[in-house]
Amino acid sequence: MYPSTSARGRVPRTNPMEQDATLARSLRTPRAAAIVGVLFALLLTTALVLVRLAASADPGDLAAVLAEPGKRRMFVVALHLVPFAGIAFLWSIGVVRDRIGQREDRFFATVFLGSGLLFVGMLFVASAATAAFLADVAVRAGMPQPISSFDRRIGAIVLHVYAMRMVAVFMVATARIGLRTGFIPRWLCFSGYAFALVLLLVAGATPWVELLFPLWVLLLSIDILAVNSRLGP
Repeated sequence: MYPSTSARGRVPRTNPMEQDATLARSLRTPRAAAIVGVLFALLLTTALVLVRLAASADPGDLAAVLAEPGKRRMFVVALHLVPFAGIAFLWSIGVVRDRIGQREDRFFATVFLGSGLLFVGMLFVASAATAAFLADVAVRAGMPQPISSFDRRIGAIVLHVYAMRMVAVFMVATARIGLRTGFIPRWLCFSGYAFALVLLLVAGATPWVELLFPLWVLLLSIDILAVNSRLGP
């Protein structure tokens, strides 16, 4: 006969559901990761302000503006900040989804994620078009041929018209999810609706209103950081 094994000596079997729960806890987003939202807000605000301060209202005068080293440096710094802002925004989307957890609504979550990804793509396209225009200006410096502002117009339209509308959709979806799940305060949800309405109606006509988006993301990230600090490690 085989030796009997006592109950104390048995190796406990692990439930697959318990394994999944343990793995989910180990892969959970760190609480301090919400700082990427603050980083995104600061990077995008800096880039938008630099471009607005350096740009000329008349596209025909932009070549003369870029002849000034200070303003040309503003454009270069802003374009170098955009990729890092996009990366930080992708991380901030992950932080928000982690905050929502199992309460995520599939419909609004799809709109939330899709509009966020479209915004990052359009932001990169607008930056690439502007960078191509600046490179063309640098190559044609001192040449008698006129400089085409086609790339600059494309970048401006993509950013100020299309990307800002995607931003408005992103804010509406996030605010709606916040109201249904309660993961953010109601005042932040209603301010998201108000900012989104302004961007839908006014974006492109007054470029400074675009700063409403990084401001709202900053408030959202600060709220997430405050809640995480109260919950503890």
